[in-house]
Amino acid sequence: MVRAISYKVTGGSGVLVLADRPVPEPGDGEVRVKVAVSGVNPTDWKARAGRAAGQPAPFPEVVPNQDGSGVIDAVGPGVDPARLGQRVWLWEAAWQRADGTAQEYLALPARQAAPLPPEVSFDVGASLGIPALTAHRCLTVHDGSPARLGPGTLAGCTVLVAGGAGAVGHAAIQLAKWSGATVLSTVSGPAKAALARAAGADHTINYREPDAAGQIRAAAPDGADIIVEVAPHLNASLDGSVLARDATVAMYANDGARDLTVPAWELMRINARYQFVLVYTVPAAAKDQAVADVTVAAAAGVLPVGEAAGLPLTRFPLAQAAAAHDAVEHGTVGKVLIDVS
Repeated sequence: MVRAISYKVTGGSGVLVLADRPVPEPGDGEVRVKVAVSGVNPTDWKARAGRAAGQPAPFPEVVPNQDGSGVIDAVGPGVDPARLGQRVWLWEAAWQRADGTAQEYLALPARQAAPLPPEVSFDVGASLGIPALTAHRCLTVHDGSPARLGPGTLAGCTVLVAGGAGAVGHAAIQLAKWSGATVLSTVSGPAKAALARAAGADHTINYREPDAAGQIRAAAPDGADIIVEVAPHLNASLDGSVLARDATVAMYANDGARDLTVPAWELMRINARYQFVLVYTVPAAAKDQAVADVTVAAAAGVLPVGEAAGLPLTRFPLAQAAAAHDAVEHGTVGKVLIDVS
């Protein structure tokens, strides 16, 4: 039997229960992974909460969490047996599926288990997924950006990361610096500024200060070519005042707001654009490119985690998955991980 966290109805974290389930068998094109660490993202608790409490889950029983890491211990028909024993990082395990990473063994499509080199920790592997793939997409949708990231691919580009102490912001800073960009990050105070600098940001700016736009312009006189944006409705005015010509605001979240108002003429005048990013529906070819680039970056030591690297870790055992979800919902700084095996 396998220990797993699951829920049958939507609602608060109290709907999550720990139970034993049969060991899954991999189907055609699938691998079975002995999960070591499960990563928790905002999308995980939001999916569990649903639109309203008490509604049936999308499947009779749902195991949450998209991201994780572990070791392949079985392969299904059509999968190279050489993958047995391979360390892997997992992405979108629970997207339109009933089985996420909050369980000891998980069967999923082999494509969604990417190689994790021996020198890369399971903590790093469980922290990639949603944050790193989202960051990759945000950095590659600008008209002047390459489709792939790597050393030198963003040379000469100025990237402004909003909320550089968050998981996506952290990955965006790391990937942009790896690719040769000059990286600025807006933060809410000194502690988060220190985290953004630890991740690799060249300049940090407190967005709450009245001269934030001036500080950004002082560091980047021509403006930002790409803004990786987590709170577009709050930052619309600031973003509009610091964009370079032909720049892109890549927004991957809305910070709870339904609507967005932008300074239309100012954006038209510089031929700027907004690009909406939802990692789950990124085209398959772009997703595969992102997975490949993130795997290379991780192997190169570009995506470390932990407070010294700018992303503090908060850990919970599998039995306390509800507390892990609550920690993310309540805004714990850094990355929340669940130790599964």
